[in-house]
Amino acid sequence: MSKLHIRPMVIEDIPAVLEVELASFTIPWPREAFEREIAINQYAHYYAAEHDGRLIGYCGMWVVYDQVQITNIAILPDFRGKGCGSELFGFVMNKAREYGGSVLSLEVRVSNLSAMKLYKKFGLQPGGIRKQYYTDNQEDALVMWVNL
Repeated sequence: MSKLHIRPMVIEDIPAVLEVELASFTIPWPREAFEREIAINQYAHYYAAEHDGRLIGYCGMWVVYDQVQITNIAILPDFRGKGCGSELFGFVMNKAREYGGSVLSLEVRVSNLSAMKLYKKFGLQPGGIRKQYYTDNQEDALVMWVNL
């Protein structure tokens, strides 16, 4: 797979981002949530990943002082397992460091073993469980974190 082009997400990306959301999550974020994140939330930083000019994934994070929280990351199903998630996550981790982050954390479904494997590759470790975190099926979330 050729290298991704990763750039800051803009409002015009939202229709393509929503396609990734619908293909990736049982409860996708609505358009308004992305609009608020991009246009209003001063702590939010979102990145779009393109392959051959097509938006195939994105990742968002909040940077509050030195704490970085990954809000979401998703790759279109046809591009999973090809290194795209690793490339995007590595890019965002580097951006988190550039923004002065010292700790990065996220939540992941306890059933999402492939995502956990990716995060562990970048040094994230389990930090706790958020019981019934996901509202669609009451699944627990594993909190993972890493010192940057």
